[in-house]
Amino acid sequence: MLSLDSRLDGAVGGKTASALERAFGMRTVGDALAHYPRRYARRGELTQISSLPVGEAVTIVAEVKRANERKMQQRRGSILEVVISDGNGDLSLTFFNQAWRASELRPGRRGIFAGKVGEYRGTKQLAHPDYELFDDEETARLTAEANANLPIPIYPATSTIASWQFTKIVALLLDGLGDVPDPLPEQLRRKWGLLDARAAIERVHRPDFAEQIDPALETLRMHEAFVLQAALLQQRAFVRALSATSRAPGSLLERFDADLPFPRTPDQIAVGEQVEHDLQGDWPMNRLVQGEVGSGKTLVALRAMLQVAESGGQSALIAPTEVLAGQHLRSIARMLGPKLAPELMPTLLTGQLTAAERRKASLRTASGQSRIVVGTHALLSDTTTFADLGLVVVDEQHRFGVEQRESLRAKGSSPHALVLTATPIPRTVAMTVFGDLDVSTIRTMPAGRAGIQTFVAPLAERPAWFGRVWDRIAEEVAAGHQAFVVCAAIDAEALTKDDTADDVPADAEGESARTRWGVVQVADLLSRHPAFTDIRVEILHGKMPSDQKDAVMQAFARGDVDVLVATTVVEVGVDVPNASTMVILEADRFGVSQLHQLRGRVGRGGVPGLCLLVTEATPGSPARQRVDAVAATLDGFALAEVDLELRGEGDVLGDAQSGARSSLRLLRVVKDADVIAEARVAADAVLAEDPALVRHPDLAAAIERRVGMDERAALGKS
Repeated sequence: MLSLDSRLDGAVGGKTASALERAFGMRTVGDALAHYPRRYARRGELTQISSLPVGEAVTIVAEVKRANERKMQQRRGSILEVVISDGNGDLSLTFFNQAWRASELRPGRRGIFAGKVGEYRGTKQLAHPDYELFDDEETARLTAEANANLPIPIYPATSTIASWQFTKIVALLLDGLGDVPDPLPEQLRRKWGLLDARAAIERVHRPDFAEQIDPALETLRMHEAFVLQAALLQQRAFVRALSATSRAPGSLLERFDADLPFPRTPDQIAVGEQVEHDLQGDWPMNRLVQGEVGSGKTLVALRAMLQVAESGGQSALIAPTEVLAGQHLRSIARMLGPKLAPELMPTLLTGQLTAAERRKASLRTASGQSRIVVGTHALLSDTTTFADLGLVVVDEQHRFGVEQRESLRAKGSSPHALVLTATPIPRTVAMTVFGDLDVSTIRTMPAGRAGIQTFVAPLAERPAWFGRVWDRIAEEVAAGHQAFVVCAAIDAEALTKDDTADDVPADAEGESARTRWGVVQVADLLSRHPAFTDIRVEILHGKMPSDQKDAVMQAFARGDVDVLVATTVVEVGVDVPNASTMVILEADRFGVSQLHQLRGRVGRGGVPGLCLLVTEATPGSPARQRVDAVAATLDGFALAEVDLELRGEGDVLGDAQSGARSSLRLLRVVKDADVIAEARVAADAVLAEDPALVRHPDLAAAIERRVGMDERAALGKS
């Protein structure tokens, strides 16, 4: 008998197993059975070709009349056109670059064909339909009658493994499958009215009638939520089993607070107290602090560093870019002031330092002389060592993979960890992906900010507004202010994938096919614009040498540059209080959270902020919806929910969190928020009574299986 852990090559043969691994990364029976149907073809009475509705998924029984292959005119390759008939009408099937199917789809062959009805030049057709051919006429008649009301599962397929082929593979596996361990404790399964694991798997793949599908999906959805939450909570318990050096606050923090030129906001105080308490605990702090741009996350982190420094401990702050690391160091030195800075000796450690500067910084770090070290990936180098690393601060967490974070933590003895993000995380995402971290939120903003107004410049409807955008920038500069112009690329003429914005979602057809405005093109336009004759314009992008980037940023911060034309290198951490205007060209090429981050670069001082989102996206398109959503609210937390709704969690979570995300098969963090919350409470109760899951071996096995070894390691490093 097969089990979920049985290898596929032993169950379906080496050739099929290799194809499944190449196509879907499957290695075990459990992997294959977790590849659920994406939908079901509902037959009812089999639809007649003559009455097929365009745009709907249909399933029909028909006979092949003819098949012919022709070369495509506009591009390389061929199209196989097959005409089928049910006696009442004809339907065209099209297959691109799959001429080999002609040997199967011979005139006279009958079968079941399933797909979405399209229309081409007034003729109805199915493009790349799933099909299964019958062996003979008698089988055809019996199959059609017996299966008249049987739902047909339609699986995510590839060019090498079609849905109907996968159906046969699943049938083979289910026929040989023995008992299936149930990850849900019996009392929870009964409480929630769910199926046992074996029945759920059987019914999701081979339902006898449509009403069996939803209970099966509901059961498997809860399995996912429960197993993932148990894994995250177990990981949190593992961290809490480690012992950490307690770091009590003292005179350093008292002196710093006494010299603060402004009162802390209520949220800064509340989150600061949580962090202060964590640092004195028996186990390492593992806390995520989220808050809007400018809400004071750096202040919270710096106070934590001072608390650690009190006992001689060191803190390492890792930032995603050289520009941001340099800015953090200057900001920290400024906040510490002339008395505290020399005592703590904040030090910058990046790859762009000269050999002599690097040696000096490394020596300060290794000796413990520097108790605050700020850097980029250079902090991860084997040559970077610490005397007593007590706190790791990760800025803009989503820019780092879990391995990078863990390699920094490994440089100390169970150091505390503080993760900062200005990208607000919806509650369900926090629970699903960061479930092993304690989450704190800073919502209130410091007083004295003038705020930001955001407008869409919709060039599709009002092309003349493009000229008005540049006039508006010139007016702001004339009033003594500065402006950012952000582009999705460095050079639109010589565009490579690396040059484009890293948060550009894939949209439906109908949007402009390529970027028109890169930094190079905008700088050229402004050099010839009559209103910009006396305006000082500089460019900034990620491919410039580091010292040049720093020089430009510092010149902009000093007010020696009026307009900065840049890529998203300015997205995080660039603080210029006199900057009043943010123009984002081709705003539809950015994600919601990125637009919100960029907007947060202005309106930071007493100067009112203006953000202009320039777009040619058509009204109502997904791209335009994103832009309109950002213009409608300044609430980053509301926008995070919108982003999740518009794009789905896969894009929002990003690759760095693949460990948690890749185990989501049926679960959707927006739609299934209540399921996730209920699963977390239940998993917490189980682990409270049985932390090592000794009495819940099926759950332990499910965690091992669903959240594979690599993913466990990733979760452990979150």
